[in-house]
Amino acid sequence: MARILILGIGNSIMSDEAAGVRAVEMFETLYGEEAEITCIDGGTLSFTLAEPIGAADQLVVFDAAQFHSGAGTVRRLEGDEMDAFVRSGKLSVHEVGLADLFDMNRLSGDLPERRALIGIEPATLGWGTELSSKVAVAIPQAVALARETLDAWNVASA
Repeated sequence: MARILILGIGNSIMSDEAAGVRAVEMFETLYGEEAEITCIDGGTLSFTLAEPIGAADQLVVFDAAQFHSGAGTVRRLEGDEMDAFVRSGKLSVHEVGLADLFDMNRLSGDLPERRALIGIEPATLGWGTELSSKVAVAIPQAVALARETLDAWNVASA
């Protein structure tokens, strides 16, 4: 059975920057009871996340992401495409970059082969604890896309 890490990142007091955190909360409510799934609110990231990332066989990351496609747009990027996007600096600014965590895991040989970013285009990144209406509506779509991704990976490996 695959060890699956669902990681939500973002700042919960900066409106749509919290999209990843809200998405992982919803995912955990719907699917967190499945034995192989671990859900983590990664907040604004730290090096302590390298260990759970390295322990995972499959990784799905939820985050606010600048796609320049309109607020509430949800996109999935997998594998090398995800890595290139993360390295481009188009994600929201966090304490430690996701690229840094991936590099740490790559160096130790522990980067999950199956990994995906489910990005949600923010409308606003100002102070506030509520998501904009367009991003709030996109959260269930992001969660469904993550579930679809896991299902496809696990069918392919069965």
